[in-house]
Amino acid sequence: MDATARQIEVRPSPRDRRLARYAAAAIAASLVEAAIPSPLPGVKPGLANIIILLVLSRHGWRDAAWVNALRVVAASLLAGQFLAPGFFLSACGALCSLAVLGALSTVPSRWLGPVGLSVAAAFAHMSGQLLLARLWLVPHDGLFNLAPVFFAAALLFGVVNGVVAARLLRDNGA
Repeated sequence: MDATARQIEVRPSPRDRRLARYAAAAIAASLVEAAIPSPLPGVKPGLANIIILLVLSRHGWRDAAWVNALRVVAASLLAGQFLAPGFFLSACGALCSLAVLGALSTVPSRWLGPVGLSVAAAFAHMSGQLLLARLWLVPHDGLFNLAPVFFAAALLFGVVNGVVAARLLRDNGA
């Protein structure tokens, strides 16, 4: 290497460090969730969504989108699922839930709190996954017969995750 070669030093900003901490927590939650047996493929508690709700509430939609994107990619790499159907289903669900969260972020928090946001995001996530599965993996309308089960799970886990996020936000003064 030439003695006159220059080194490039990248210094992470406080925002970069904050996003990395949130992303690490969301990735860990996704990996824990992947180890939990599921009675039906695609039905998971969505533990990482608690982190996404915290980021959305404290730092805005843009940071929540970054954390969610990092979570989807890194968790799929660590679980050995990158570019497998599960990765695309997760990414589609994440995109749909982020779109809904973005649209609802303009609604005043006194009208729609963490529980409402969580339920809306869970329904959007499940809807996106069902539509992608129908269009790509299961080319039969019989897949939609499972929709009530999936949406019941979305309601249950959306409420539970929203309550947990609301409690964390309240306890931490955010």
